[in-house]
Formats: sequence, structure tokens, C-alpha cells
Amino acid sequence: MSNRELGNTEYNQFREFLEHQCGIVLGENKLYLVKSRLAPLMSQFNIDSLSELVKRSMQFSERALRSAVLDAMTTNETLWFRDIYPFELLKTKLFPEFRSMQRPLRIWSAASSSGQEAYSIAMSLLEFRAKNPGALPRGIEVIGTDISNKVLEQAKQAEFDGLALARGLSPERQSKFFEPVENKRMRVKKEVRDFVSFRHLNLLDSYTLLGKFDIIFCRNVLIYFSAENKRKILTQMRGCLQPQGYLMLGASESISGLSEDFEMIRCNPGILYQRKN
Repeated sequence: MSNRELGNTEYNQFREFLEHQCGIVLGENKLYLVKSRLAPLMSQFNIDSLSELVKRSMQFSERALRSAVLDAMTTNETLWFRDIYPFELLKTKLFPEFRSMQRPLRIWSAASSSGQEAYSIAMSLLEFRAKNPGALPRGIEVIGTDISNKVLEQAKQAEFDGLALARGLSPERQSKFFEPVENKRMRVKKEVRDFVSFRHLNLLDSYTLLGKFDIIFCRNVLIYFSAENKRKILTQMRGCLQPQGYLMLGASESISGLSEDFEMIRCNPGILYQRKN
């Protein structure tokens, strides 16, 4: 077997391991994805074959390797203001509903990757406030979580290169919300960063320590989970939403047949899910 090959038996064992560890379900035809994501780790850990790397990553004693493998397999592409309409809904529908709220407003960006979604939410907050002075409570918190420690560190640094900035971010927003740093990179300005914090979280674990939220963004995440784990995640998210709180899913995602805890609200465009009492 060459150093880039992985047998079907080993691949199927790895699929089971990955779902058990973080809930992600790999299809039978995703062997190419495993190869492309994990091949770079062979030189990093001085392992000669991909099959040996996969075998060792499933051993409890290989914590550093296992963490690197999970990071590689759970790192997904992200971009600024993805699909646009969710962030417009924040400003046109959701934020106005919280005008008179006396307690802090809390928003959760689940599976936030390298931070683009969480920072996009914070930028939307600032844009809404600029047009509606005093319209929102002072205490506003955006929490971004992810299972990958690697992307969480990138998110906390809040520094991005030109290629990353070009993915969904207008020149106007670049100018308004970013400042130049070394190596031709741009950093999210402090006024945006002050709203946002990041924490490590496996969506299959308990959310108790996160507290309660008014809005949850869980976009383009559930598609990676089995129906059983989707139900578990939705149940837990319902539990950490405030009464009448909102859940925002990806454009192609639905909770039909998975949960009765939310009322679907059709917007123009997009769909929101509101927690039932």
C-alpha cells in the first residue's frame, strides 16, 4: 500500500471513529476527502503511511495525533456574511424585537470555524446601532464555538489575509471594520472584537456552561450529523434558548421530522425557527 492509500476496512473503521468522536458522518464515497485532509499530517508526525496514521489516531494514547486528525477533518470552509440574508434578518427583524430588553443580548455562533460568522454578527450589531442609537441593550455578547482548537486560535487572533477577506466582505466593510497588521494581513478592529469571544465545544457534549441565548446560528452544520445526533443537538439547543428565542439554520437545512420544539417562520428571504414555550 502506498503512503497515500487507505483500505476500505480501515476507512470504515475511521468513519465509525469520527462519528463517535464528533458526530460527523462520512459517506462511503468520501475516502478522497480523508486522504486530502490527513496526508499532510504524515510528515508532521513522521508517519510513513496513511493507514498507520489513521490506526494510531484511533488509539487513546495518541492524544496529539488524534487532536490534529479531528482538527483536519472538522475544519470547513467559511466566509463573511454567508448568504447575506441571515444578517439582514438580524437588522430588520430580530434586533428590533430586542429593543426594550433589560438584560444582555446573547448570540451563539455554533461551529464558528475561524470566526467569520461570529465577527459578521458583531459587525451587523454595529451597523444596526449606527442607524438606531440606543436601540439595543449595552450588554451584548457573541459566543463562537468550535470543536477545532486550531481554527479557534485563528478566530481569536482575528487576523486574515487578502484571500480570506475577499470571501464575502465588501471593500466598505473591510475599510470600516479592519486595520492593517504585518505581512499584508488585516485584523478585525477592537470595537468588533469586544463583542466576541470563542470557546471550545463539541456539539455532542453538554451546552450547560454556555448559558442561555436569544439567538443561535447553527448554519450548515447539521448536514454533517446522523438523524439521531441532529435530534440530540436540536433538543439541547432548545434547552439553551430563551423563551421565544430564535434558531437560524443553513439555507438548505430543515428540522422537519427531527424536532417539534420550534415554530417555523417564513421570511422574505429565508426561514427562522422560534422556540416554542
